[in-house]
Amino acid sequence: MTYKNIVPGKFIERPNRFIAKVEVDGALETVHVKNTGRCRELLIPGCTVYLSVSDNPERRTKYDLVGVEKVTDRGIITVNMDSQIPNDAAEEWLRSGSLFSPDARIRREVRYGDSRFDFYIEDGDTRAFLEVKGVTLENDGVAVFPDAPTERGVKHLSELVSAIADGYAAYVLFVIQMKGVREFRPNDVTHKAFGDALRYASENGVGIIAMDCIVTGDSMTIDSPVPVIL
Repeated sequence: MTYKNIVPGKFIERPNRFIAKVEVDGALETVHVKNTGRCRELLIPGCTVYLSVSDNPERRTKYDLVGVEKVTDRGIITVNMDSQIPNDAAEEWLRSGSLFSPDARIRREVRYGDSRFDFYIEDGDTRAFLEVKGVTLENDGVAVFPDAPTERGVKHLSELVSAIADGYAAYVLFVIQMKGVREFRPNDVTHKAFGDALRYASENGVGIIAMDCIVTGDSMTIDSPVPVIL
């Protein structure tokens, strides 16, 4: 997944979860933040961020904040924090034949029960649902999800278990929007109910997959599997 037009900037502050103040070529700009999560460990005053330039002249903001450089003991990690991109990257990954055959039929945003799952896949005799979760929170090489309580995420996991009981295959794909992590864990400190639901889903046949990504200022591509520790 590649952005059309990216410019770097220096993060100044985030007045609310929707906008940030960023210095671009010496000018202070108000930019849209494409992630409503807290992201406090990422958006630190003075850090380098990456902005996607909008081609819509009617927009109130010219830029979208989509990436950030995170300074760690292991060096600088480029993190994509665009919450809309994991699904696009996941579709590229699925269509490459990474989980199903290259001939699999893939549809997005398909309703089942009271949920709308990110993907529905038909591959031979297999019918499967797959839900995608973007991950931007890591600490000392451990990626965790969620970064804030998510009752919607708990509901999705319950629905995936129901799908298994109805004869479907079911998966959760955690797209870790960076390289440099050694494992993935549910964030029980922030939302233990999600961790409990994830463990229950795994015990009842839902496939739990975590993949890291190659991230640059203007691109993100799903790359390698990351061990899942439940």
